[in-house]
Amino acid sequence: MEYRKNLYTCQDGIGRITMNYPKNLNAIDMDMVLELLSLLDECEKDPQVKVVILESGGKAFSAGGDIGYFYDQIKAGGDVNMDDLIERAGLVSLNIKKMSKMVITSVAGAAAGAGANLALSGDFVVCADNTKFIQAFINLGLVPDTGGTYLLSKSIGVAKAMELCATGKPLTADEALSLGLVTEVCPKEELADRTMALARKLCAGPLIAYANLKKQFFEANYTDYKRYLQNGEIPTQRACISSEDFKEGVCAFMEKRKPSFQGK
Repeated sequence: MEYRKNLYTCQDGIGRITMNYPKNLNAIDMDMVLELLSLLDECEKDPQVKVVILESGGKAFSAGGDIGYFYDQIKAGGDVNMDDLIERAGLVSLNIKKMSKMVITSVAGAAAGAGANLALSGDFVVCADNTKFIQAFINLGLVPDTGGTYLLSKSIGVAKAMELCATGKPLTADEALSLGLVTEVCPKEELADRTMALARKLCAGPLIAYANLKKQFFEANYTDYKRYLQNGEIPTQRACISSEDFKEGVCAFMEKRKPSFQGK
C-alpha cells in the first residue's frame, strides 16, 4: 500500500508511524484511517518490529474529523455518511489494544475529537507539555467516536468521562497526567528523546511477557470493546450526524460563530 498521509520507518526494533498530513492537521479521514490500519497490521506481522511508536508531524497531533469536508457536503445539500469511517477509526483503537506489541503514542499540540481518542489508545502515552486533549464532538452536535466514551469510562470513571464528553472541556497535559490518562509529560523539545528512550527500554525487555501482559489487560478490560463499537458507537453517531444540530454545529464552527442548537 502506498502511504500518502503517513511516514513509516523501522530501525533497531522500533516501528515509527508518523501521521504527516499537516494540510488539515492530520485529520482522521478515511485515507488516514486506512493507512493506519495497514501500518499497524504491518507492524504486528513484522518480526523485526518489537515496539511501535505512533506520533505526528506538524504542529498538532490530530485535529480530529475533517470539518471542512463536512461543511462542503452540507452546503452542497448532500448527506454526510460516516458509518464506514467511524467503524474503521474504532478498529484502529481496538487493534492497538489487541496487537501483541507495545504501542507508544507520542503526542504534542492539539489532540481533538477522534485524534484525542487515538492518542489515548496507546499502551503508553508520552506527551509534550503543550498537549491539549479535547473531546470536541459535542460542539458539533456529535458524540465521541474512536472509542472515546469507552476508553475514558474505563480509565477515569463515568463521572469524569461524562464531564469531559458533555462539555468538550480541554484537558491539559498535566491534568491528563493527574487523572492517570497519560504516562509521562515533558517539555516539547524533549518529546522525541523521551519517547525513544521508553521505546528502547521496552525493546530490551521480555517481549513474550509483554505480549501476554497485553492479552491479560485485554481480557481484564476490553473484551467487549468490539461490541461497544458496533452496538454503541456507530448507531449513536449515525443518529447525531443525521440531525439538524450537527449541520448547525459544523456551519457555526466554519463560520466562526456560536452555534444555535435546536434539539432537532
